Amino acid sequence: PVSSTLYGSRFLTGEVGGSVTHQCFYSITPANKHDRKYWCKIARSGVCYTIISTTGYTLKDYTGRVSLEDIPQNGTFVVTVTELKSSDAGIYRCGIGNTNRDLYVSLNLTVVAALGPTELIQGELRGSVTVLCPPGDIRGSEKRFWCKLGRTGCTLIADTNGYVGRSYQGRIFITPQESSGAFKILINDLKKEDSGLYMCGMGRLSGQDSPQVVALQVTTASTLPKRPKFLSGTVGGSLSIKCHYDPKGNYEKKYLCRWKEASCSLLVDVDGFVHESYKGRIEIVSSDQENGTYTVVMSQLREEDAGWYWCGAKHGQTEHTSSVKLLIQKETCSSQDPETSTLLKPTLSSSPTTHSTPTQRSITGLIYVMGTVTNSTSGESTSAKSTSTKGTSGEST
Repeated sequence: PVSSTLYGSRFLTGEVGGSVTHQCFYSITPANKHDRKYWCKIARSGVCYTIISTTGYTLKDYTGRVSLEDIPQNGTFVVTVTELKSSDAGIYRCGIGNTNRDLYVSLNLTVVAALGPTELIQGELRGSVTVLCPPGDIRGSEKRFWCKLGRTGCTLIADTNGYVGRSYQGRIFITPQESSGAFKILINDLKKEDSGLYMCGMGRLSGQDSPQVVALQVTTASTLPKRPKFLSGTVGGSLSIKCHYDPKGNYEKKYLCRWKEASCSLLVDVDGFVHESYKGRIEIVSSDQENGTYTVVMSQLREEDAGWYWCGAKHGQTEHTSSVKLLIQKETCSSQDPETSTLLKPTLSSSPTTHSTPTQRSITGLIYVMGTVTNSTSGESTSAKSTSTKGTSGEST
């Protein structure tokens, strides 16, 4: 009888045009050593169609690009697939027995677009980073996205349709597309688990011709102190936000914007701009270039002012950002009559510039708030979308 001991990797990831190798291990018994070994792919019908087996069979679509080597003395057989296609993605089985329903282990093969050169970007724990994504479709009709590469493909983190993973709420912003087609990803309040490989692009996660691949490295030995992330105010009252940036940087624009769904609507900047719905109740009251600070005061607070806000300082293509969440408490008696604010689309981009490969550096990200502060931390887990490509069915033996 066939032994019940069989195991192997449950996930494989390969690139279009590349190759993958999967190793299946089994216990060394006479039956296992001499019985048929197979590699099959599950169709939508649920049938697992043989790709290759030790009987000499190879599915036509895989001829010349799949091999199976059985090494019975070591209790293993190895399957290699080359010249990967996006249609190769799907659920496979490696197994032993006369049928494809006998002893087997299932695995998920993900095939991603050929990855371009990887850009290394470093950031400091609790700091911020700027990622410049290369020009795409200048019509700007397709969504822009940021996803994290893993063993099951690229997990969506944020896109311009308004999706933001739970652990990135309030701390990621995809900028408006510039006339060249380029855009930026801004991330602040960096965490050690943010380190990893990412892709940014346009349209669908799959089918990218040459997506931008970014290796983000978060330096955990941070020099940045922990800062409160929440600031409380009362309807009709006022509060101030003290924003920090690197004083060594020659930041030509400093601003405060309101964050929502991976976008950020500009409210006020040092050049005198004030959003229409905030006129008369928001201003930058001081700016200290030597110490790298500026202070924003908001007055006549309304209930709808509650939410995430970003401090930002811009220099060329690099932006240093930090975030704070305002909590607005309602008064029982208030002369203030809240009105619904309609925020404009964010306009944080300056005139387009020539986009070469940017030189990135770690930029400190600090936010200091003045007022009634509520310290609060909450465990967050990423809830994200992921994509997979179903394979086509073949023939069974």
